[in-house]
Amino acid sequence: MSYLPQEIIRRKRDGATLSADEIAFMIQGLTDGSISEGQVAAFAMAVFFQGMTMDERVALTRCMVDSGETIAWEDGPPVLDKHSTGGVGDKVSLMLAPIVAACGARVPMISGRGLGHTGGTLDKLDSIHGYNTAPDIAGFQRCIAEAGCAIIGQTGDLAPADKRLYGIRDVTATVESIPLITASILSKKLAAGLDGLVMDVKAGNGAFAAELPMARELAESIVAVANGAGLKTTALITDMNQVLGRSVGNAVEVAETVAFLRGEGDRDPRLVEVVRALAGEMLAVGGIAKDSEAGGDMACAVLANGRAAEAFQRMVTSLGGPSDFIERAEAHQPAAPVSVACIPEASGIVTAMDTRAVGVAVVALGGGRRRADDAIDHSVGLTGVCAIGETVDADRPLAIVHAASDADAQAACQALRKAVSSGGDAPAPSPAIIERVPAS
Repeated sequence: MSYLPQEIIRRKRDGATLSADEIAFMIQGLTDGSISEGQVAAFAMAVFFQGMTMDERVALTRCMVDSGETIAWEDGPPVLDKHSTGGVGDKVSLMLAPIVAACGARVPMISGRGLGHTGGTLDKLDSIHGYNTAPDIAGFQRCIAEAGCAIIGQTGDLAPADKRLYGIRDVTATVESIPLITASILSKKLAAGLDGLVMDVKAGNGAFAAELPMARELAESIVAVANGAGLKTTALITDMNQVLGRSVGNAVEVAETVAFLRGEGDRDPRLVEVVRALAGEMLAVGGIAKDSEAGGDMACAVLANGRAAEAFQRMVTSLGGPSDFIERAEAHQPAAPVSVACIPEASGIVTAMDTRAVGVAVVALGGGRRRADDAIDHSVGLTGVCAIGETVDADRPLAIVHAASDADAQAACQALRKAVSSGGDAPAPSPAIIERVPAS
């Protein structure tokens, strides 16, 4: 059936519920170019203001999946994934993929690059010499067969409609639409042929969803649409009112990941809590564990016996990285020429953190992008980042700044001092896991 794009736009603008056929027409036109960018932008703005019903969201997601290829996996262990809405210091995917693979699942993660104050998983992996984040689908599947997991970027063949729609949303102020975010995330996940998905929806001042009600709405939307489209999905809402872990950047977050997997030094307790909970959810969704608690225990076991670290190394090797990376990571990653301890202006207990401002400080160092085509300095960033409730003073800095120049380091220190608040009394501890949204 043929429609006029402007009539569909008008109906959505006026608050009508679109049919599956109308949505399919718009996505087909988006994919083949028969609908102009201006019309796509108008459609996105209409959805932004009028929203979509759950049935519309399911139809939109399915149409975006059908715009390209889908991956078919041979019979075998469950195919599982986790997706995060993004945060500061969020290196969880780097740890989770090999942990869950070591527990017996196949984990094909299709990740993104950083834009704005949040870091991108692909940018972190690009700091590993030789690692290929853009293999073809055959190479992607080969890595899963060899390592049990693979973290790569979106290929042009998977959900191409999403790629074009996101590019238009990014420049038309329509990114913050829950129906469009839902379809964007899930179209790629459904195209990847998953058996199960766990969402990590961040809430807090360092997240896309700064307030809990918005994070809850997004988590519930994704869980409802995914299950409506036949993909078993649960979600955890996790805290992003402070940096997750102790590092922010690219090479520095990979280094923290390697230390975490190898059991070197003290693992950040909040990071452990989030990784354990998400791994437990994934293994329960996939039927490998009887419940999320048992799945968390399995995750801890493969960390302790070294199998998770081995899976990470197999993934790096399969995708072109060094065969001894897990043992000699520092030899295969760039190091910034300047390292400076950021001393607080006064000693005290950390009471709050403007986490977004911390992420912006790393972007200013060159560790992130202001625009999509910006180059990244993978060596810069922060290590030893303080946590809320810790005492900071001349002996315990706010962080160690790794920079390309002294001037950059001092500018980052100034930004950090503004971003971290301290006082005399420790605040009540806040949970790393805020809520769970079940598949039902």
